[in-house]
Amino acid sequence: MTHFPTLLRRTLVAAASAALLSASFATLAQDIKPRLIRFGYGLNEQSNQGRAAKVFADAVEKASGGKMKVRAIGASALGPDVQMQNSLIGGAQEMMVGSTATLVGITKEMALWDTPFLISNAKEADTLLDGPIGDKIRAKLQDKGLVGLAYWENGFRNLTNSKRAITKMEDLGGIKLRVMQNNVFLESFKTLGANAVPMAFSELFSALETNTVDGQENPFNTILSSKFYEVQKYMTVTNHVYSPWIVMASKKWWDQLSKDEQKILSDAAIASRDFERKDTRDEASRAVADLKAKGMQVNELSPAEAGRMRDKLTRVYALIGADVGMDLWNETQAELAKLRKK
Repeated sequence: MTHFPTLLRRTLVAAASAALLSASFATLAQDIKPRLIRFGYGLNEQSNQGRAAKVFADAVEKASGGKMKVRAIGASALGPDVQMQNSLIGGAQEMMVGSTATLVGITKEMALWDTPFLISNAKEADTLLDGPIGDKIRAKLQDKGLVGLAYWENGFRNLTNSKRAITKMEDLGGIKLRVMQNNVFLESFKTLGANAVPMAFSELFSALETNTVDGQENPFNTILSSKFYEVQKYMTVTNHVYSPWIVMASKKWWDQLSKDEQKILSDAAIASRDFERKDTRDEASRAVADLKAKGMQVNELSPAEAGRMRDKLTRVYALIGADVGMDLWNETQAELAKLRKK
């Protein structure tokens, strides 16, 4: 009889522990709810964007035990980037991946990524985007109703047009060039002599086809997947801007998610980023040969001409520095100088 209280106490403790444990498992199970997530993007399903969107969707479904399902919707079916951004801010759409360039009107610091001839190679891009500078700019979106999860690669942008080969700055004179709806792009190409026309990407192919505009600028992958070679004869390898994409969620919606759900989405965004960058770089190296095979005349802008363009853009650089803040501008230049010393 003397041992009964001890035995009883042990039994009660064990029962309480078991109850606590099953409660915590129940809580864990409740932390991931069945969800349908609309994930919009601009390019078609066969593009680098489309392939990475599938990797993202698969990663989310697997990590959530099938509870969270991502419906990846491409070809601007949910609207162009600007429209999707507004849908995210309003909470009418959950997620998207799109250009950082169209975010400049929302978060001015995003203009840093539009700086012509800022980034020279993939290593510099990854270090800036995935490091403190990229994180700092991404964090600014939260105040505007957006949550930035990861930067994907759009790539180095190059020029195409239907008029002539661009071998020197003067060749841009009078060419009606579609640019993104973004002041840095507008100012840069005006300064270089082109007739810059802002336009949504979804309208671009038909504008080129009808000669509403003569040319455009995009990475090789986009030129190929969008079949611009059907309506453009000349391509000039300028690598004038390194363009990132950014995976974003609606903050209104994000704030309703549990920490577990947020982690699943963040992890999937990183996994899809790593896949997408490799895929994009592999494809870009093949795309030039493909575009030549499809009849495009391809030439490379000489380093001397790129230098002339850079010199001409001094005023634009000053404007970007003032827009993004001189602290951020100087921090970026210091980081690049450090990378180039290695």
